[in-house]
Amino acid sequence: MQNNRITKLFNIQYPIVQAGMVWASGWRLASAVSNAGGLGLLGAGSMYPEVLLEHIQKCKKATDKPFGVNVPMLYPDIDKLMQIIVDEGVNIVFTSAGNPKTWTAHLKEKGITVVHVVSSVKFALKAQEAGVDAVVAEGFEAGGHNGRDETTTLVLIPAVREQLDIPLIAAGGIATGRQMLAAMVLGADGVQVGSRFVASPEASSHINFKNEVVKAKEGDTHLTLKELAPVRLLKNKFYHDVQQAYTNGASKEELVQLLGRARAKRGMFEGDLDEGELEIGQVSALIHDIKPAAQILEEMVAEFEETKKAVNIL
Repeated sequence: MQNNRITKLFNIQYPIVQAGMVWASGWRLASAVSNAGGLGLLGAGSMYPEVLLEHIQKCKKATDKPFGVNVPMLYPDIDKLMQIIVDEGVNIVFTSAGNPKTWTAHLKEKGITVVHVVSSVKFALKAQEAGVDAVVAEGFEAGGHNGRDETTTLVLIPAVREQLDIPLIAAGGIATGRQMLAAMVLGADGVQVGSRFVASPEASSHINFKNEVVKAKEGDTHLTLKELAPVRLLKNKFYHDVQQAYTNGASKEELVQLLGRARAKRGMFEGDLDEGELEIGQVSALIHDIKPAAQILEEMVAEFEETKKAVNIL
């Protein structure tokens, strides 16, 4: 993995980024991944400004390696989050769910490396035009909020690679070294991994949710609520309530009312497996245990290298 554009960009050992997931990616997970040679990200989407400040400060104490913050641009107090990031000297920011032009120039003026998360070639090109340093292209296999077009990672990565000059990070359905190698063969310079790191002791998610991820089988997740913001969910009571609402011809306003407030926190952070929103990727079907983040990363790298040698033999 020497001379890799992602390891050089972030000054890390392996081109593996831990996704900045809501209710999962706190300082314990981010620092553990960074200490193991990847890039850990704090998920600011579920943090009030004062909470983000606390996590940044704790992360700085827990690791002397690079780490970053993922900031969804739909966040209401985004200006406060960005000011904290600048004040605390965080030098890597991943932005998502919005126009990359809004913050990229401001952050780069402060010497911050900026990466934007996209779900299509069109938005990848817009991010490149906005001046970002790299792009995460996320296929619809991914958990959480997602693209409406349902473009798979297998198709999205080579399509973006054809058009993009800057470094490309693949995301969506990646939890193993084999999948990492496949993504890089398709044209990615590195990978972003979310769901696999949810099933780790360091993730701040509730143990009930982690156990459901481990139990998940093929077909247990579904991309829904496209009228609001597309989200991939485990099929629980809340999910089935949503599907019943569709059957009944629910309007967008009725779906908003059904969703209510803090569904994601209720499910993933508080462990309500019936009424909570349980966001996870399709790759949960390949996750069979809860293990330390460092072990996850080490096993991915080892499998990547073993598979690369085996392919070379072929």
